Amino acid sequence: MIGLPTLEQMIVSVDSTLRDAMVVIESNAQGLCFVVEGRAVVGVLSDGDIRRALMDGVQIERSVAEVAQRNFVSLSVNTPLEKIQARLNEDIRFIPIIDDMGELVDYACAYRYHQVPLTQPVLDGNELEYVTDCINTGWISSQGKYVRQFEELFRQYVGSPHALAVSNGTVALHLALVTLGIGPGDEVIVPDLTFAAPVNAVLYVGATPVLVDIDQHTMTMNMDAAERAVTSRTRAIIPVHLYGHPADMGRVMTLSQQHDLVVIEDCAEALGSLYQGVHVGNLGHAAIFSFFGNKTITTGEGGMLLFNDTAMFERAHILRDHGMSKERRYWHDQVGYNYRMTNIQAAIGVAQMERIGEFIERKRWNAEQYSLRLSGEVGLQLVGEVGDVVNSYWFYTIVLPLELAAKRDEIIGMMIKNGVEARPIFYPMHRMPPYAPFVAAGQTYPVSDAVADAGISLPSGVNMSESDIEKVCLVLTHVLAQYRADEIFLN
Repeated sequence: MIGLPTLEQMIVSVDSTLRDAMVVIESNAQGLCFVVEGRAVVGVLSDGDIRRALMDGVQIERSVAEVAQRNFVSLSVNTPLEKIQARLNEDIRFIPIIDDMGELVDYACAYRYHQVPLTQPVLDGNELEYVTDCINTGWISSQGKYVRQFEELFRQYVGSPHALAVSNGTVALHLALVTLGIGPGDEVIVPDLTFAAPVNAVLYVGATPVLVDIDQHTMTMNMDAAERAVTSRTRAIIPVHLYGHPADMGRVMTLSQQHDLVVIEDCAEALGSLYQGVHVGNLGHAAIFSFFGNKTITTGEGGMLLFNDTAMFERAHILRDHGMSKERRYWHDQVGYNYRMTNIQAAIGVAQMERIGEFIERKRWNAEQYSLRLSGEVGLQLVGEVGDVVNSYWFYTIVLPLELAAKRDEIIGMMIKNGVEARPIFYPMHRMPPYAPFVAAGQTYPVSDAVADAGISLPSGVNMSESDIEKVCLVLTHVLAQYRADEIFLN
């Protein structure tokens, strides 16, 4: 399987040294290797075996034959797959597969039979039927019944008075800022730890992004920092409901009222999340959602823009459609944009919305299972629900303990090699070249930096099974245990 070591990367010759074996084990990231004489397996050697031998005074240049485990499980190449799988467990994670001559031809491990992706779209509902309808009727562009249906289904689900389908979440942010009159000379408060889209959108309109640190427990905007960031030029604030956890919208709206600030909620990752019983996106002046391929529901690319104010919604509607007058076709009252969603995209969206309850329920079930299995892992920070909120857990994200933070990328690499796709969380905005000029002299972002350096997003697809989650947790805890042991040994 992709990401797993080849057979040759799993073996050392019987006349190799312990040092040679350590190099092989470090390279294959599996924690062990097979010791062979010719092509016959004569032993199994783990990193733990080597570590214990060294602590007992065995020299690192001694032969692997002196330390390798001679009592190990092997299976014939003719063994049925289900019997191989039945022998694999937490204690026996790797089994050499031998031919009739007793020679090594392959190896088995639980991770070779099934890879757990970070997420993948589930498109086995009515998506194909509705897209086929678009093609058969010729309504494939932005005109067609599915755009209106998608807007209405989405509006009803989130409880908003107005919903406008657009081509992606980033243009939704841009359109919101333009519609609400944000432009050159204005400052917009944005969290430092986020995907780049909200900061980019602020720059599109010529405004200045003001980056603020995040809260350690929710990974959303730190409101103390946001309050300190307000100046006479501040016109707007964009709280990002990162990874599905709602920002502190009570304090956001209080700040908005105190300083007459426009509030645009970035709900790109938070479909299904609630703040004090209200679906996110209904608390500010505007809100955006994203339907990229990895989102809770997808249209491939796509977004939705919400407004509470009818006049603002109508203005955004015209701007989305080239600035064209609704009364006179092809007459443009103002410069607008082509930010429309196609009927084909919306057809997929309609089919996805038919299953939104199922998808959200599964996301939250994933999180419940992860929390149950990982709660005993010492030092691991699990993001749950802080305050009167419902977290939709777009991605279940963890933060490693301080002593392992420097090894975060290596840990992710080892998880991938063991059949579990994981990814680091976003880079802080202040570290990247396009946004560094907007960091005030002496300004620091300690929480953003710490979380970004140690954060890992785990597989969170709506089609994950309990065995998938068990595998993710088993791999993660095994890798963490290995790195903790390395730290103890090295110190």
